[in-house]
Amino acid sequence: MARAYAWWVGLLLLAPLALPLALRTRRRALRLPPAAGLLSGVAGEGLPGAPLRLLVLGESTVVGVGVDDMQLALAGQLAGALAVHYARPVAWRACGENGVTAAQARERLLPQALEQPVDLALLVFGVNDTTRLTSLLRWETALGGMAQALTVRGAQVAFSSVPPLQHFTALPWLLRRLLGWRATLLDARLGQLARRLGVGHHSVDLEFSPAYLARDGYHPSALGYRVWAEGLAVSLAPSIPGAP
Repeated sequence: MARAYAWWVGLLLLAPLALPLALRTRRRALRLPPAAGLLSGVAGEGLPGAPLRLLVLGESTVVGVGVDDMQLALAGQLAGALAVHYARPVAWRACGENGVTAAQARERLLPQALEQPVDLALLVFGVNDTTRLTSLLRWETALGGMAQALTVRGAQVAFSSVPPLQHFTALPWLLRRLLGWRATLLDARLGQLARRLGVGHHSVDLEFSPAYLARDGYHPSALGYRVWAEGLAVSLAPSIPGAP
């Protein structure tokens, strides 16, 4: 809690500089649309065995902002990587919304997510809750509620860590420092929640250089999504039913 209070003190002290920067950045930001294509599919259709039913639930990266087609976004890339790593088909579904916070997703997206059976659910949140200064308690409550609702329905749940906003090149230096610090606080709280629930908490293992970022400097490129997905495919192994 001391670190959280220190962040708020820092924000108040730097507000005369940070607020104009934030307003100018918001006005000038390049806004990319969600990816085109279906929000579901099957990877590795020719492989033996029953398909692993994968749900990816979350914010703009789940709907593929930064790439042109959903097959190149996180859910499609992760399904393909899982199919290769574990030699079984993966039936994937993306349930996301650009700009959504965890609390909003619990109200608007979770009912859709629960409409079909799920074996593995990956929750991908944090950027919007960071930039909108969501309280740690509200953040934890929303993520915990979604995780528990999915677990009750028989899904293995995993969290993707909060992306490190200190590396987002679309943001000016001061905002990168402030929001990166805030993202670290949210991610630490997410890690605590994951340990308490006994679920996975998986880092965004990605090099934040221009090749890995979309032209908005804020979302992953196709290469970024692929590398992120391949790292997740390996680290998710303990959560995958029947994985070796």
